Amino acid sequence: MRKFLFIAMIAIAGVITANAQKTSGFELGGGLGVNFSVVSDIDAQNSTNTLTSFNFGATAEYYFSDRWGLKVKMISDQKGWADGFITGPSLNTVTTDFQLNYLTIPVMANWHFGSTRKWYLHFGPYVGILLKAEDSELGIDVKDSLESTDFGLAFGIGYKFPIAENTNFFVEYDGQSGLTEIFANNSGETIRNARSSFNIGVLFSL
Repeated sequence: MRKFLFIAMIAIAGVITANAQKTSGFELGGGLGVNFSVVSDIDAQNSTNTLTSFNFGATAEYYFSDRWGLKVKMISDQKGWADGFITGPSLNTVTTDFQLNYLTIPVMANWHFGSTRKWYLHFGPYVGILLKAEDSELGIDVKDSLESTDFGLAFGIGYKFPIAENTNFFVEYDGQSGLTEIFANNSGETIRNARSSFNIGVLFSL
């Protein structure tokens, strides 16, 4: 799976390079958003209840042309699921939310479209590094039962509003679909992360 994602990244870079024009530049910024996350099996037939949480992070994009860029994000990403079950110290079963905190790093092609290039569509692989995992009811650390990394595909669409010279405000929908198992030593169906978010932020052109 890691080899697949590496090849995907190389392919994306190749597509962008092939479409490169003389126009180039950098754009840096940051934003925050509301996450809606679940976990499900590989066929997405058995999804959990949705957990609502938050994200914030930084973004950098290198423009190869006025239409194509390579975008990299670093996101403090809260994922997980709601209304799961865990056995407490007195061996009673309680309902709880499972909160998984990742540092997520997507590497994506970004296509700018529309007459003014204010719309954009991004897509590409991501890697998530698990920082913390616990249940909210008992506060039990469950990080050891999960894989330390999560791999998948990131995608989204957004729009930029100019607010000053070389400064844009953006609104976007952002999604992530996991491709790998999140539980350590799971011998059953592959359980994967999935999350969508609605984000806002500011971008600065350099």
